[in-house]
Amino acid sequence: MSDVSARDQGRDKARDNARDGAMSMAAMSSERIEPDDNVWTRRLVLFLRIMAVVSIMKGLYHWAQVTGFIGGEEEAFENQSMAWQTATVYFAVIELVGAVGLWLATPWGAVVWLTTVVSMAVIELMFPGIYGGSLTVVGFEAVMLAAYLALAWMAARERPP
Repeated sequence: MSDVSARDQGRDKARDNARDGAMSMAAMSSERIEPDDNVWTRRLVLFLRIMAVVSIMKGLYHWAQVTGFIGGEEEAFENQSMAWQTATVYFAVIELVGAVGLWLATPWGAVVWLTTVVSMAVIELMFPGIYGGSLTVVGFEAVMLAAYLALAWMAARERPP
C-alpha cells in the first residue's frame, strides 16, 4: 500500500513541477498571450469610457452655464427663456448621471446616454429656438449613436447564445 501512495505522490510532484515550469516559461516569454475572444467587447468598453469623458465635459459645460462661470451678463442663466433654462438643467444633470453609468459600462448607463443623445437631437431639430438648431450637433450625436450600435452589435455577436 505504501508503494502505491509513494508512486502517486511522486507522480503528483512531477506534475506540479512540470506545471510550474510551464507557467514560468510563459511568464518569461516576450510575447503576451492574449485571447482575441472579446476584442469587440473591449472596444465597446473603450468607446463607452470615451463617451463618458465627453458626457462629463458636456455636463460640466451645462453646469457652468447654470452657475454663470461662462458667458457674459446678457447671457446669464436668469436672462434666458424658460425653455432654455429647463433644457440646460436637464442636460446638466442627465449628462453627468449618464457619464457615471458609461464609465462603469452598465446597461443603465447606456440607456441614460442614449436618452441624452436622442434628447439633444430632438431639441436641436424640433425646437431650434432653444439652442439654435445646429445640424453639426445633430450629426455628431448621430455618428456617436451609430458607432455605439455597431460596436454593441459586434460585441453581442462575440458571445455565444
